[in-house]
Amino acid sequence: MIKAALTVVFIAALCSPAAGQAWPAPEGVGAVSLTYQVIENTGHTLTDGSLIPDGKSRNMSVFVEGDYAVTDRLSITAGLPYVMAKYLGPNPPPPPVPYLPNERCGCWNHGVQDFSLLARYSLVNTALGLMPSVSLGVPSHGYDFRGEAALGSHLREIRMAMDAGVRLDQVSPNLSVQGRYSYAIVEKAADVSHNRSNASVEAAYLFARKLSVRGFAAWQHTHGGLQFGSLPPADLVFPGEVNTPERLFQHDRLLKDNNWRLGAGAAYSLPSVDLFVSYISYVKGTDSHAGHVVSFGVSVPFEISHP
Repeated sequence: MIKAALTVVFIAALCSPAAGQAWPAPEGVGAVSLTYQVIENTGHTLTDGSLIPDGKSRNMSVFVEGDYAVTDRLSITAGLPYVMAKYLGPNPPPPPVPYLPNERCGCWNHGVQDFSLLARYSLVNTALGLMPSVSLGVPSHGYDFRGEAALGSHLREIRMAMDAGVRLDQVSPNLSVQGRYSYAIVEKAADVSHNRSNASVEAAYLFARKLSVRGFAAWQHTHGGLQFGSLPPADLVFPGEVNTPERLFQHDRLLKDNNWRLGAGAAYSLPSVDLFVSYISYVKGTDSHAGHVVSFGVSVPFEISHP
């Protein structure tokens, strides 16, 4: 039972830090995971969805996360990433834009990013799983949020989510399908609201209690935010709603980023450690990035015995 529960945790962790799952681990069971992630941003999509293959960047991060089941229903997760970011061009950033000095020299920007804390509670734990959660994201220090090589958005946010899953025992006892919806209330900047909705659906299969594989699709919609516009003859011409010095200064973290992403992942259980890997492709989006994400890492399970 412990191995099966941990496998669910590891599969859920493939997509992104602080990801959820529909079934809980047993009381006293936890895991410490270390994830290495590479994000290749290969361009920008404008408000009409057209691609501009410039402003490319590369982000690498090492994410440390700990998860622990306080009871059979309540689990707590905490994590902190160390991020490295580099501007790749190919063109230099234009002088009017407030880019960071390391982007002009093509240097790496690096540092810790945002603390994350997540609490999940299981409402239903049968072949059907239902688990609401709430999580917090808090900047770890006063890093700069501007430019393509920024460490992050430097905004506080609270996320409320619901995970639902079903094990398809009538089809196969090793097959499950999960879905997730979350709503993030994000700190305003420049008096611009940009809360967001995220949803995902995935199918996972467990082979011989050792190898788990999964495929998933993810969607994001920003409620509010700024549209950067598009090239003529579009209705909203570049730079769109980024039309004041303050909005230009803040635009990197305020764009109306709507996108679709597809991915796949796998996890393999060894006697004392679990290995996982995933790949995510940016399928389409508006006021967003183009690119892909590769993640891999290790997770070490532990159990605290109870009388």
